[in-house]
Amino acid sequence: MGIMDLFRRNASKSGQIEQRAIQPGYTASLMAAREAWISGTCGLAELTGAVQTSVSLWEAGLSLADVTGTDLLDRRTMAIAARSLALRGECLFLIRDRLIPATDWDISTRYGLPRAYRVGLPEIGGGRNETVLAGEVLHFRIGCDAVTPWAGSAPLSRARLSAQLLEQITEALRDVFRDAPLGSQIVPVPEGSAEDMEGLRRSFRGNRGAALVIEGVAQATQAGMNPNIGKSPDQLSPDLSRTLADRLLAEAKGEVFGVFGILPGLHNPATTGPMVREAQRHLAQLILQPICNLMAEEASEKLAATVAIDCVRPMQAYDHGGKARALNTMLQAMAQAKEAGLDDATVKDALQFIDWAD
Repeated sequence: MGIMDLFRRNASKSGQIEQRAIQPGYTASLMAAREAWISGTCGLAELTGAVQTSVSLWEAGLSLADVTGTDLLDRRTMAIAARSLALRGECLFLIRDRLIPATDWDISTRYGLPRAYRVGLPEIGGGRNETVLAGEVLHFRIGCDAVTPWAGSAPLSRARLSAQLLEQITEALRDVFRDAPLGSQIVPVPEGSAEDMEGLRRSFRGNRGAALVIEGVAQATQAGMNPNIGKSPDQLSPDLSRTLADRLLAEAKGEVFGVFGILPGLHNPATTGPMVREAQRHLAQLILQPICNLMAEEASEKLAATVAIDCVRPMQAYDHGGKARALNTMLQAMAQAKEAGLDDATVKDALQFIDWAD
C-alpha cells in the first residue's frame, strides 16, 4: 500500500477531506513584480546611440532643474535619478544626511502602497543591505500600472517591439560591416599553372584582409565577364540599397525618440532653429516637467517640506517673443480694466476664464 492510499483511507474514515489554503495570485503577483523590475534593463537597444542620446537629454534636463524646498536633490542626484528613470523606470534613494542611491530593493506593501523596503546600498568592497520604512526612502517611478503600482516601467519596456527593431537593424548592419567582404572583387588574370594561380591569389588582398577571388580569363569569359570588351569585374560587396536598411533604421530611431518624448525632427540633418525650439519645449513641458512634478510630490511627502522642481525655465523651453507679447497684452488689458473701473473680482474671473489665474 502506497503512502497516498494511507492518506485516502484516513480521509474516508473521518469523512472529511483535507483543505489547504494558499494566497491566490501570489505567484502571478511575484512574477509580475520581478518582470516589471528587470524589463527596463533587458535587450541591447540601450546600447544604441539613439537610446543613449535620449537618456542624455533626460539627464541633462533634470540636472538643470531648479529645486526649491530642499538641498538633498542636488544636480548630481537629479542626474542619477534621470538616468535610472529613463533606463529602469524607477529609482530609489535612502534618506540620510544625504540621498544614497540604492542598487536593488524588495518591497512590502499594503493596499498597493509600500510599507517597508530592504534596500541594497552600493559599496566599493561589496554592497550591503538595510531594512527601512517607506518614509525613509524616496522612491521615484514612472509608467506605473494598476497591477504593480509600486513599480515603474521604463520607456523601452513599454515599446519593446520598437526597441527590438532598432536592436536587430543595428546588429545586422554591424555584422555586415564586420563580416562582409566589402571592396572585394572577382578579378580575371592570365592563365597559368595551379601554383602560379595560387600564389597570385595570395598576393591580392581586399579590405580588412579579405582575399580577392582570382579567376582565369577563360573562366571569366565563360561567365560573361570578358575583360577584352570592357566588362567590369563582379563585386562581392553586398548591395544594402535593396534592403531599405537606411529607411528602416531612420524609422526605428524615430520611434525610439518618440518613446522618450523627443521629436524625431530634432535629429534631422535638415532641421532648423524653430524646430529645435519646438522639440525642446515638447521635451521639457510634456515629458520632463510631469516627471519633475511626480518627484516633487514624493519629496514633499517624505521630506516634510514643500518641494518644487522646475525644468522648463532652466531649459529655456519657451518662446521669449511670445512671452513678451503676452505680458504686454496682459498689462494693456489690466490698464484698460482699471480705466473702466472694473472691480478685482471681475478681473480675477476674466483672468481665470483665459487660464491666467496663476
